Amino acid sequence: QVQLVESGGGLVQAGGSLRLSCATSGRTFSSYAMGWFRQAPGKEREFVAAITWSGGGTNYADSVKGRFTISRDNAKNTVYLQMNSLKPEDTAVYYCAADPGGRMVAIATWYDYWGQGTQVTVSS
Repeated sequence: QVQLVESGGGLVQAGGSLRLSCATSGRTFSSYAMGWFRQAPGKEREFVAAITWSGGGTNYADSVKGRFTISRDNAKNTVYLQMNSLKPEDTAVYYCAADPGGRMVAIATWYDYWGQGTQVTVSS
């Protein structure tokens, strides 16, 4: 069983930055692809970014390319999402997710494990 715990969310002004962390349990973290998704009120959950097990490959939603960076530290069993130049439309609950298949996909149903989410609010 894999447990994921997100942290780092909060309230920030437009143009500001936040770094989200996702700490995981389990000895197999280094073999999983990891993803970040977000869900705004009244909207469906959407893909934000994903990273391969090695960190050598990444994938981003067009809406965050050039502003967000996903990374991971397998020694610490942690994945990060650095968010810069934040916009009010980035406001959402952010979730990290783990894919044991290592596929780095943008499809939420392909991820087996999810965290509880952390709120990010960007004020204008």
